[in-house]
Amino acid sequence: MTFSTFLTRTTASVALIFTLGTAPVAAGGSYIYFEQTGGGHAIGAYQNGNRNRTTVYQDGRRNSATIRQNGGYNRTVIGQEGRRNTADVDQSGHDNISGIAQFGRNNRATLDQHGSGNAVAVIQGGNGNSANARQVGHGNVAVIIQD
Repeated sequence: MTFSTFLTRTTASVALIFTLGTAPVAAGGSYIYFEQTGGGHAIGAYQNGNRNRTTVYQDGRRNSATIRQNGGYNRTVIGQEGRRNTADVDQSGHDNISGIAQFGRNNRATLDQHGSGNAVAVIQGGNGNSANARQVGHGNVAVIIQD
């Protein structure tokens, strides 16, 4: 992937993560939405609480995503394109936002947030990248970009 393509996808990914992550929720509670293209993908999602949202897009082969959210008003958006990318999100508390965008092969992102009002975004392009973020408390922000 060229740097120009990576930069374009990165900009679009950050916009998607924070736009979807902060969109208002209809009065109906929590939801999980996923869309997969390709084959061999896996998604596991668990939500406990009020008005939590999870959105996962996977394209390619054998990408996997695992999401656990406890509390209320937590948001997770994951987009993966390529092969054998792995995303793992664990959030508890309320009003936390997490987003992962991965393009390429064998990338891994693990996000762990506990508290309230935390936000984390991981964007990885290329192959074999690994990102881990752990935030505990209130109002923490982390952004990780790797190519």
